[in-house]
Formats: sequence, structure tokens, C-alpha cells
Amino acid sequence: MTKEERRELIKVAMGSKSATLKIENANLVNVFSGEIYLANIYIYKKYIVDVVEIEKDSYKPADKIIDIKNKYLVPGFIDSHLHIESSHLTPYHFAEAVIPKGTTTIVADPHEICNAIGEKGIEYMLEASENLSMNQYYLVPSCVPSVVGLENAGAEFDEKIIDKLLDKERILGLGEVMDYIGVIQNSKRMEDIVDVAYQKKMFLQGHAPEIQGKELSAYLCGGPTTCHETRNGVHAIDKIRKGMVVDARESSISKNIKTIVESIRDLKSPRNLTLCTDDREPKDILDSGHVNNCVRVAIDAGLDPIEAIRAVTLNPAQIYGLEKLGAIAPSYFADMLVIDNLKDINVEKVFFNGELIAENDRLLVKIDEPKIDLEILNTIKISELKLNDFKIEAPIEEGEIEIIGIQYTSKMSSVTKKKSFKVNVKNGYVDLEGSELNFAIAMNRYGKGTKHVTVVENFYINSGAVATTYSHDSHNLTIIYKDPEDALVAGKKIEEIGGGIVLVDKGEVVKEIALPIAGMLSKKNAIELGKDLTEMNRELKKYGIEHINPIARTSTLSLIVIPEIKLSDVGIIDVVNQKVIDSIIK
Repeated sequence: MTKEERRELIKVAMGSKSATLKIENANLVNVFSGEIYLANIYIYKKYIVDVVEIEKDSYKPADKIIDIKNKYLVPGFIDSHLHIESSHLTPYHFAEAVIPKGTTTIVADPHEICNAIGEKGIEYMLEASENLSMNQYYLVPSCVPSVVGLENAGAEFDEKIIDKLLDKERILGLGEVMDYIGVIQNSKRMEDIVDVAYQKKMFLQGHAPEIQGKELSAYLCGGPTTCHETRNGVHAIDKIRKGMVVDARESSISKNIKTIVESIRDLKSPRNLTLCTDDREPKDILDSGHVNNCVRVAIDAGLDPIEAIRAVTLNPAQIYGLEKLGAIAPSYFADMLVIDNLKDINVEKVFFNGELIAENDRLLVKIDEPKIDLEILNTIKISELKLNDFKIEAPIEEGEIEIIGIQYTSKMSSVTKKKSFKVNVKNGYVDLEGSELNFAIAMNRYGKGTKHVTVVENFYINSGAVATTYSHDSHNLTIIYKDPEDALVAGKKIEEIGGGIVLVDKGEVVKEIALPIAGMLSKKNAIELGKDLTEMNRELKKYGIEHINPIARTSTLSLIVIPEIKLSDVGIIDVVNQKVIDSIIK
């Protein structure tokens, strides 16, 4: 705020200059005091200048008055952790979808697109989010690739690249430090990367699944301060007690808020609790909401409504150092929401920088679609595909062998373990005919020629092949299949459309979704893309994938920072011990 701006605000606050907007008869949720009371709010341009209890109001002049008739007025919602890429929307189409739901600020980690196209990824996200009617802040990805040597991504960030990117505008710090094993074991790479942000006194976002006790303490001593990978109350309490910020998550894949809240709701107003969406798809945003849905879930689970609102306003603003955001108070930015009640959290009006920008789930401002060269660049570079690429060669010509593969603990769970399987061999290759097992391949799509094929149990696709280039975090080509011939067709189609999701059966493409921007984003808006993704999930369920989100189930098989066993283009990965596992035993 400039000296001239401060001078103008003082005049408005004192009543000698007219406010540009006055909001009357608000049931104000004061996130500082924890109170709710009737108030009038005076705004000048993009700033709040005065908040007055109604009976004490001297009724200063205002150019425009909006009477919200005792509805609740809360600060604009802040998403403390997400990946826009998981919506498959561009930043501008993402803004169109979430603003009417009350999200006025996000802190995004673009490590998905950076794993695919490197520094150009963060440059694209910044360019595609300029001049929006919301705040889109970004973090510099810390793990590109997620673990060096265990997968081949499209780029590699070292401390020098990260140091340079941290100086860009709207960059708040270092993105989720997924290589938690590297931090705990003092790996030089992670030490150097973390230290760059640490020395600049910038934010250090964490990622600490399933760790507690001394390992958690060691991770915190290493520098990261937050975790969105908290899945149960025991871990949540341990983290909150140790000062770690718990970003309780409600994504399209993992829904952890209820479990966390039920365990920590008796704690006395923890300042280190936020709510986040992490990975949420367009249909979920349009149907259920965005951060407003997180608040609703937390309240339903027993969290006090004011605490739930703090967890998406003041708490993340203070944690990220977002000055003058997260509260309704003099000199703060006028980012505010009108909601009908403190249970359903239905957003009726959205104000950003003092302007009414959305009302009754309808965007009132136009969001321009920029022309960016990268959006027409095909980033899929796969060597000429052959049928044998999708087969597992055996050490015998005929008979039976034992092979190490991946087991999902159930058809609904995302938990994977190592398992030994006895499989038939026919003509020198593993044959799964008559088995409930599937083949799975992770194939490098950046021209490096690496690939690995394994078997997986309880995935489960009963025929055909499903392929995607949205494969956390490397975003290599992942295909789950029964028949190698279908996998070959799927791989060729993926290359043809520049990346996306493809379902093939009996040699024919059943359904395809093109994600041509870095192999992960669409040019379509949320409504159009949401329909496509819903139809794809419906088709995949017909093929036997019972998971709540079949597309996401395919995308996470190669997520080599989530225990216990995952698949990459270099082999089956033991996540905890950070090593490649030999597949064939005998």
C-alpha cells in the first residue's frame, strides 16, 4: 500500500471522503476475536477501511450500499494446497470454476506440469493466471523428479534452478518436499534444495505420509513445515502438537477432513490447521464445491464453524505470510463472501478487491483466454511402439514362474504392497489369460526409451486397456491392460492426441480425452471437461474398476513417494527404502 493510498483510506475511515462501497447488516464472522455480530463494513476501492457494530455506526458517506440482510459475511476462502493440473483445467478456466464457490486465493504447487516440461511449466502457469479476479500464488516444485534415479521425468530441478525461480513474482516458496526419506537421511540434493528457500526465508511446504515420532521430528528439523498427506487422527495430533501445519484434505481421491476433525476437534483452537483440496476434478468442483465444500465437511464432522472458517482464511494467510488477506478488518483487502448459514456454507456473493465478481453461483466478470504458444506444443515423445514393448519376457519358454508384482489391498483402496505371484508362461512370455491379474506398464514419454512392465492385482480391469499421461509425478505413460495388443493401440492413440486418457477394447478406441497441454491440461472449460471425465469414469466402471474415481486410480500407480510399492519407467519401486525391486524370482 502506497503512502497516497493510506492517506485516502484514513480520510474514508474518518468520514471526510466517501467510501466506494458499504455493506450493511452483515452478520460478521470475526476470525480474530472468534465472535459473530451485526456490523456495517466500509470499503474504498480494493481495501476495507472500517468495520463498525451497527449500533455504533455514524453512517459515513458511501457511493454504493449493499444490504445483505443479516446474512453472514466471511473473508474470501484460501486453498492452502492444491495442484491446478489435477483439475486438467488451465489456470483461467480453473478460476472460472472456483470463484463462484468462494475461493479468492490459492497457493498452488505446479510440480505436475514442471515434471513434464521443466521451467516452462511454472512460466506457463504464471502467464496463464495473470490479471484474474482471484489471487493465484505458486510454489517452486522441490522434487522434479520426485526421487532422482527412481524415475525419469521430463526435467530435473537442482538448487540453482530453484534459486532462480524463487525470485519470480507470485512465488511464495518451495513446493511440497515429497522426498521425505531424502530429508530424514540428509541427502545432499534435498539439503541443498531446502536450504535455498530456507536462506531466503521463504515458505517450505512439506509432505510427510505415514511418518510420526522421531522420523517426523527429524523431517521438521530438516525444514518443511506443513503436511497435506495426513490421513488419520493419530498422525494429525502428533503433527499439530509438534507445530507442523496440518492441511486437512478433501480431494477427488483422498477425503481426510472428517477423520482428522473427529480426532482434533477438542484441541483448543489450533492455529496450525488449514483445509485444502489438493487434487479436485471439475465435476466435483461444480457439483460439490471447492474450499466451501471443505468447510462444510469440517463443520459436519464437528469442527466449530468459526474454527472451520479460520482454517481457510486467517490461518493459511498467516502461515504463508499473505499480508492483509484472510480477515475482514481495516486496511485488509476487500475479499469477502456472503453465505446463507454456517452449516451449508452456500456462497451467495463473492467480492474480490472490493468488486462483486460472482453471485448465486454465477461469475459476473469476464475472464479472458490468453493465447500462449505452449498450449499447442505436443510434448509426447515415445519411441516407435511395438507389441513386445507390452509383454513380460520370461526366462523359460513354457511353464510357470514366480514374479514380484503390485497388489492393491482392495479394489477400492489406493494402498499398494509387494506380492509374489505365480504366473503362466507361453511362448517365452508371461500369459495372464484366465487370471484376475492385469499387466501394468510405465513408459517414458520424454524420448528416453525407458519402460517397465509388471503385473498388478485388484486394480481391476476385466478387458481392454486404459492409458494415461497424467501419471503422478513423472507423468510418463501408464497403461493398465489385459491384452498387450490393446495396450499398443492405446499407446499409439495417446501419442496421436498429444497426451490424455484413452480406453481401448478389442483393438478399438472406446473413449478418449485429449489433454494436449503438457499431456495433462485441456483447453475446455469446467462444464465441458467435467462431462468428458464423468463419461470416462462411467465407462471404466463398466470395465470393472470399482474405485470411486477410476481415472485417479490409474494416475496414482506411479506415485513413487506414497508407500509402499509403486511402478516407474525404471522398475517396481520400494518407496520406503528408495530402491528398485527385481521382478522375476525364477
